[in-house]
Amino acid sequence: MTTIQPAHLADSVLQVPHSRIRELAEIAMSMDGVLKLYFGESNLPTPDYIKQAAARALTEGYTYYTENAGLPSLRRAIAEHYLRFQGVTLDPLNEIVVTTSGVQALNVGIRALLDPGDEALVLTPAWPNGSSIVAMSNAVVRQIPHPLRGDRYEIDFDALEAAVTPRTRLLLYTSPSNPLGWVATEDDQNRLLAFTRKHNLWLLADEVYDRLYYGTDVLGTPVPSILRKATREDAVLVVHSFSKSYCMTGWRVGWLIARSDMGKKATQLNEFITSHAPTFAQKAAETALAEGEPELKRMLERLRANRDFCWDALSQMRGVTVPKPEGAFYLFPRVEGLEDSFEFCKRLLEQTRVGLAPGVAFGAGGEGSFRICYAAEMSILEPAMERLSGFLATY
Repeated sequence: MTTIQPAHLADSVLQVPHSRIRELAEIAMSMDGVLKLYFGESNLPTPDYIKQAAARALTEGYTYYTENAGLPSLRRAIAEHYLRFQGVTLDPLNEIVVTTSGVQALNVGIRALLDPGDEALVLTPAWPNGSSIVAMSNAVVRQIPHPLRGDRYEIDFDALEAAVTPRTRLLLYTSPSNPLGWVATEDDQNRLLAFTRKHNLWLLADEVYDRLYYGTDVLGTPVPSILRKATREDAVLVVHSFSKSYCMTGWRVGWLIARSDMGKKATQLNEFITSHAPTFAQKAAETALAEGEPELKRMLERLRANRDFCWDALSQMRGVTVPKPEGAFYLFPRVEGLEDSFEFCKRLLEQTRVGLAPGVAFGAGGEGSFRICYAAEMSILEPAMERLSGFLATY
């Protein structure tokens, strides 16, 4: 009798680890009364003015295919947004590609740059999707942890230099950082650009949280984009999304900014992955850019108050070190002696019904910590901090 060997999955897929955040969330979803602080999204619904814009778009017939790069009107709106807030002039037809979410912008960008066996440097702890997309591209991830020096995370440029090989093609970093809340300084940006120019690498900046910034006196002032430093010829990509600043996580609309040659290729790849973002959602995104500032500033006031409350509470817990984040909506406390953050978060969930994201989920440098998303209401944050404090006292 002939033995038939079962068909197997691709090695590149088998190398992609299961999300430890999702693993813990699936446990939490089987339980009642959980204070959910593990996912990276606001509890606020999408504002009505955006939902009404989508309804108008549906009524007006925006239900057909668009250009692979997205509606020209949305790309023009994104270009105007960068000119207004960053002082950067972009070509909306060749340098901006609308995508079905920030994840898709990462996917298109990374897939366009890496061949099998190539290598990518990723600054971590970081949202794991970037590293996983590199692995799905049959490429190799080299994670470079942010060292905590004093009360601030920094970039280890010596470790970056040591990690470069002839197969290195890409450096990926996130500012403001998920999960750290760290923001790259002007000096950091200059050195990152100099490093990638020196080694002829692409620099991919995830700037999804740029509007969620507390480092200036005027709320709503964005984190300065790497595009302010880059020339039009630099090998620089920027990933962005409507999800965080406009409470549109479920709408799946983002964008990629790239040098024109890369922008054209990213547009081609869109055709073979998603074709384009949903047409009516693109029209709603236009309205978000045009009318979203008052709502954004109200959300930022709330987020800053939430950050300060949680940071004050964590700072009083014994054995906890937590730098004050400058951006995004996360805290990443480090616990003295903690060696298994997933088990810690699982026990916390089971015993107190507080759901946090384990630090190990965010790659090298993340173990020993956990992530708190403080974008929830105070009615959730207050009991969560109280229960966490009690759990740590007996852990």
